[in-house]
Amino acid sequence: MTAATDAAPVAAPTNAISQSVRDSLVVAKRNLIRMSRIPEMVIFGLIQPIMFVVLFSYVFGGSMNIGGSTDPDKYREFLMAGIFAQTVTFATAGAGAGIADDMHKGLIDRFRSLPMARGAVLTGRTLADLVQTALTLFVLAVVALLVGWRTHTSFGEVLAAFGLLLLLGYAFTWIGALIGLSVRTPEAATSGGLIWLFPVTFVSNAFVDSSQMTPWLRHIADWNPFSATVQACRELFGNPGVSPSDAWPMQHPVWASLIYSVLIVVVFRTLAVRKYRSATA
Repeated sequence: MTAATDAAPVAAPTNAISQSVRDSLVVAKRNLIRMSRIPEMVIFGLIQPIMFVVLFSYVFGGSMNIGGSTDPDKYREFLMAGIFAQTVTFATAGAGAGIADDMHKGLIDRFRSLPMARGAVLTGRTLADLVQTALTLFVLAVVALLVGWRTHTSFGEVLAAFGLLLLLGYAFTWIGALIGLSVRTPEAATSGGLIWLFPVTFVSNAFVDSSQMTPWLRHIADWNPFSATVQACRELFGNPGVSPSDAWPMQHPVWASLIYSVLIVVVFRTLAVRKYRSATA
């Protein structure tokens, strides 16, 4: 009798975790079905990064100095890690707009009235966005190969690079979720999601070597979480990277990318779930 009583509290957390996972997957499935019924969401999400690849490769390719060379092929390999990272982070705006739309329609209120895990709605939404981001990344990689991008490392290292990109994208969708819960309309969520993304992506080593920036701006770029993932991917792809830097994230970009992304998930998931409990349509 005593043994049975003592074992009960241990089973409760397990049941709570399994329910949270189950509820999150149900919500993720709902969002994936919704995306499949609105294919233009996926198509428009693919057009922008493809345009960036083509424009940056052929318009700026011969004018950028990478490692003392203006060879367009060298810049193309330098560029692609930045384009990949920009693509996964720009999915943040879509995540915020989707959650804001659900809030505006009162769907979030209906979810909160159901006996489901508190964070399941947001987790399910971010997981669905992660699947869409992975699809976009795959198509973008095919386009990059067509315009001349190549990797020079093992298959495992290439997969690890794409894993870091997806982790960064997943982390940033939690920022989008918080924004979506904090504004009143999907339009405001889209604008709010893009305003801060432009300085994050452009004050970085994504499109130019940060050594060409003024010292104070280079310091910001080198410690930018976005820059760490871009540099980590270049190392794992075997593509040209930025000039040597004393900044720790540039010396250990893979570890820096992992640490940054995990911290962003922990902080912004906590804030988003807390906001979800009190937000009203």
